[in-house]
Amino acid sequence: MVEAAALLAVEGLNAWYGESHILHSVKFDVKAGEVVTLLGRNGAGKTTTLKSVMGMVDRRAGSVAYLGKQLTGLSSYRIARLGIALCPEERGIFSSLNVEENLLLPPQVAPGGLSIERIYELFPNLKERLKSQGTKLSGGEQQMLAIGRILRTGAKLLLLDEPTEGLAPVIVQQIGRTIARLKAEGFTILLVEQNFRFAATVADRHYVMEHGRVVDMIPNAQLDASMGKLHEYLGV
Repeated sequence: MVEAAALLAVEGLNAWYGESHILHSVKFDVKAGEVVTLLGRNGAGKTTTLKSVMGMVDRRAGSVAYLGKQLTGLSSYRIARLGIALCPEERGIFSSLNVEENLLLPPQVAPGGLSIERIYELFPNLKERLKSQGTKLSGGEQQMLAIGRILRTGAKLLLLDEPTEGLAPVIVQQIGRTIARLKAEGFTILLVEQNFRFAATVADRHYVMEHGRVVDMIPNAQLDASMGKLHEYLGV
């Protein structure tokens, strides 16, 4: 059986904020149609890895290839226009704009983005809050809006940073169902998560990070058998 080529291939990735060397020779890949998680404790380098893929660090070195195209020399907006979208942990909702205005704000970078109607089908709560300002939304509604916003753009590789952080269990379940539906529709997702129990419900594979390095890769089917070392890695 021939292994599928990687949609995103990262090798020897180093990244800096100012003089601080955060990532050290990070290596991983994500194949088309996969959901892959980056697991690790706070400060392990997970968010910096997502930002490095997008070119949002002070300096980076090594190889980041998307569909075989090298990203390390490109600016963030050019990377986004290739079909990669980041949903940041802080969500970035514009408080002065309502739900509909927030959704319509990002430009479409490629054909195939979801329609507004389709996004409301995925997140019925948003349709109910259509004219509500960003400041009036709950944390869960803000997260739905942040994910919905990038689905309009036509991006096929979604980078989701801690999408379940601080959310009620019922909203976490809804985010999980949405990720499963997006995967079924052909989206590829790289997910940063603290909650490995949630990650286990949506992901195909898990990369574990420590001190700015990838130290292990665990297929989801082997997660139960790897629980002992996973507890050690994550300190839980």
